[in-house]
Amino acid sequence: MTAKRFPDPGNGPNDGKIKVLLVDDHMFVREGVRSCLQRYGQFQVVAEASSGHEAIDRAKEFSPDIIIMDISMPGMDGLEATKCLRAICPGSKVLILTVHEKKEFVREMIQSGARGYVRKNTSPVELVSAIERIHRGETFFMPDVAQAFFEEYVLSGGKMEESYPKRLSEREREVLSLVVSGLANKEIADRLSLSVRTVEKHRQKIMHKLGIHKATELVKYAITQGIVSLTTSP
Repeated sequence: MTAKRFPDPGNGPNDGKIKVLLVDDHMFVREGVRSCLQRYGQFQVVAEASSGHEAIDRAKEFSPDIIIMDISMPGMDGLEATKCLRAICPGSKVLILTVHEKKEFVREMIQSGARGYVRKNTSPVELVSAIERIHRGETFFMPDVAQAFFEEYVLSGGKMEESYPKRLSEREREVLSLVVSGLANKEIADRLSLSVRTVEKHRQKIMHKLGIHKATELVKYAITQGIVSLTTSP
């Protein structure tokens, strides 16, 4: 999918607006957020992207002030992209906009360098407030989930323990997505131009990283933990 650009006719580069990049693999979500922000005069949506890779390209091209980033996307997900953007575009601040609420995701958001987190069912007023606060150099995390995370952080003596499964590589996520779709190893190998043995090795590594010991549990775990979704599977 080709990423969109949204120039602001009649306004120069120094018009004082907060430049926003929207990143989500669902066009409906991007259109909704863009429509919301266009009702406020202080924002300019400069571009959109539908994947982590596109987000990095658009961020380098437009140098946005704020990047509104989804987590679950095909290929490079939002958290991986956020980690890359922290080094490539340090002036751009990332606000995670997602359906996920688990403490483990909040931990990863913080570790990735995201400056804030709101749910996709948040109100327009709260979304605008989050963007403005992050733009001022503050952070913004949904109170209930953030409170649960920081309580755990305090009780653990200030340690961010790595309880969430190790991150999967892009290839491993591709293989896992095809497994969720119900494809056998031979079919996955044909789809990705790999040998069956290589696919088997990827599945073994995936199970090891996720702490799964039975193949029958892999699909259920991958979906319930938000690692892949039925809507994004091929």
